[in-house]
Amino acid sequence: METDTSGSQRSTVSKQIALTICFSGLYAITCLIPVFRIVGSQNFITLAAMLAPAVGILFGPLIGTASTLTGGLIVFFTGVLAPFSLVSGVVAGFLAGLIQQGKWRLCLFTYGVLLLSFGFYPLVGPVWLFPLYMWFQIMGFSALIWLAKHKGNLSIAIKFLTSSLVSTLAGQIAGSLVFEVLYLPVFDLDAWRGIWIATMFLYPAERTLIAFGSTIIGVAVFKALKAACLTQTFKGIVEKPS
Repeated sequence: METDTSGSQRSTVSKQIALTICFSGLYAITCLIPVFRIVGSQNFITLAAMLAPAVGILFGPLIGTASTLTGGLIVFFTGVLAPFSLVSGVVAGFLAGLIQQGKWRLCLFTYGVLLLSFGFYPLVGPVWLFPLYMWFQIMGFSALIWLAKHKGNLSIAIKFLTSSLVSTLAGQIAGSLVFEVLYLPVFDLDAWRGIWIATMFLYPAERTLIAFGSTIIGVAVFKALKAACLTQTFKGIVEKPS
């Protein structure tokens, strides 16, 4: 029995390593595929932004985090990926994985800490300059609470869409926090206020598009894994019973 257990553990670790390597490479490649331009920046939202939540939801926080971190670092050191985009992808993959595992308290804690740290960042946080900027981020926190309460009564598409939206919003908050840290000395307070005002309705549109794209990818991969009887092996998201 001990031998079987040990063999099963080695098999699981091997699968996790293999999946991490595969998705790290895929994530690095998709970081180079632009979808639309980031508001107020010369950089683009890439296909990787849609892949990160899907990987976390399907395979959990370990693979979601390791894949986005490894793949993101590969592209980051080529000078293509900005620091805030790197952090955004890692956080999105991590939180999506926590949602997949049903670790709701840790999800709420992580999202809440990010939200407060970003909002109350000294001098330039939106709470000080333009609190209305955070309306959609706060809605994301509410959506996370709603998902935790209704997870057992939702279709696979709604689960993916809500989980993707919450996780990509967490990534956006984390990326914006890094942006605050890096660019605090660069802009004056009026410029920071202008950034929050200008993007108040634009980042929700970006994150919603990312969530829909992630849902399309995630549901398609999930159904393919289910058809191949691999969802239990990979501990993927559980479909609502019919």
